[in-house]
Order: sequence, then structure tokens, then C-alpha cells
Amino acid sequence: QVQLVESGGGLVQAGGSLSVSCAASGRTFSSSTMAWFRQAPGKEREVVAAISPNGAFTSYADSVKGRFTISRDNAKNTVYLQMNNLKPEDTAVYYCATSNSRRYWSTDYYFRRASYDYWGPGTQVVVSS
Repeated sequence: QVQLVESGGGLVQAGGSLSVSCAASGRTFSSSTMAWFRQAPGKEREVVAAISPNGAFTSYADSVKGRFTISRDNAKNTVYLQMNNLKPEDTAVYYCATSNSRRYWSTDYYFRRASYDYWGPGTQVVVSS
């Protein structure tokens, strides 16, 4: 059974930094594209970033480009999201997700929620102004 568990969320002031992690089990992690999504109150879940199985390819939503970095450690079955220069509009529950697709890297494809079959329960990030 595939399990994803996020950690590292919390409260931070605007302009600050925070790192969230997602530990995966139950699937060959090194063969899976991983992604971070977020959902703010009253809004739809949106993609933040995605990373290919070997980490060679990454893509970012325009709203976080230059501020967030997605990375992974396949030896630890963990994907990370480093968030810098946080803004109040980054406040959301952050979810990691895993895809069982073996499709070649495509930002368009891996930015779709439907491309992911398992999700973590989420971790809350609050950015105060």
C-alpha cells in the first residue's frame, strides 16, 4: 500500500523560509514522478512543483518560480520543497503526490491533478504578514 506523509509545515513571517518533506513508502520511489500541490481556503488545489524520478527534470508554477525548490533523495524515499521569500498568499495546506505513469517528462501532463494516484494528508503552512 502506498503511503505519503508530509511534515515540516508551520507558521512563518512573510519573507521567511520553510521546508516541507514527504516520506513515501509502498512503491518504487525512484521510478515515480513526485509533485507538491497546495490548497488555500476556498480555492481549488493547485500544482506547485513536480520532479522527475531521477530528479533531472523539475517544473514550477509561475507563482513560486524563483522562490521554491523541489528536490528528492531516492535513497531516503523523500521529496522536499524548500520555500523562500514566503508571501501571505502562499498560505495553504501543502500536499505531496505520486504518479505511477512512466510517461516521458511533460510539464503539461505532470501538472495535472489527474496524473497522480496517491496523495498525502497534507501539512499546513501559514505565512503571516
